[in-house]
Amino acid sequence: MAVAAAPGLDQLRVGFVGAGRMAEALAEGFIRAGKVEAQHILASAPSDRNLCHFRALGCQTTHSNQEVVQNCWLVFFATKPHVLPAVLAEVAPVVTTEHILVSVAAGISLSTLEELLPPATRVLRISPNLPCVVQEGAMVIARGRHTGNSDAELLQTLLEACGQCEEVPEAHVDIHTGLSGSGVAFVCAFSEALAEGAIKMGMPSGLAHRIAAQTLLGTAKLLLQKGQHPAQLRTDVCTPGGTTIYGLHALERGGLRAATMSAVEAATCRARELSGK
Repeated sequence: MAVAAAPGLDQLRVGFVGAGRMAEALAEGFIRAGKVEAQHILASAPSDRNLCHFRALGCQTTHSNQEVVQNCWLVFFATKPHVLPAVLAEVAPVVTTEHILVSVAAGISLSTLEELLPPATRVLRISPNLPCVVQEGAMVIARGRHTGNSDAELLQTLLEACGQCEEVPEAHVDIHTGLSGSGVAFVCAFSEALAEGAIKMGMPSGLAHRIAAQTLLGTAKLLLQKGQHPAQLRTDVCTPGGTTIYGLHALERGGLRAATMSAVEAATCRARELSGK
């Protein structure tokens, strides 16, 4: 069965092979932003455990991966990385040159995707992060050899419904994993420590954690909206002999800056190791 030629964005049919949390977050973002109608999204998974979430959004579901590819020309593969090669082998017979196939799986290179699919297949990789669930993700995309500008622009337009999205060379995808994918956990660890400092000084736990989270949110918005370097904003908060410079001195003694840089480096190196495998 040949897939229909690519229609306009208003008639876009989007498929998801794999229906986990990230796939659901992307689908919900597309629907909320009005990019894709719910009934034009088709998701597949081996069981109904995750498909029920797609049905709750108004999407169509199936247990057949081939059915998704046969009925949608833009398909996201959101399976576990070790499962993806077998899934691509399964759907390869129904892939055409009309398809745009997008891998969400970490560690599977564009060259590997192209080897596992028919010649001249248009493929892209995306690296999302958990805040896509609340449409505040930080995502990057990288395109394969046969993917054109219009294909990448279409995907970027869709993904911007779930947060910030930028196209990068594939070499930057693993760095994004260390910075933003793993970075969510690093930021949570800092938020937890920030709140626990206030708890130590006598503030109730719930209040401390709410204020810490809001402080991170407000600071992030300032950085994005003003376009300032973080060092400039930090300087704006500091006054000579004031509370902030004393606190910053304590952070420097504790090695916060070096530890954070090392965390991003370690996570990136691990992502590269996994890509090598």
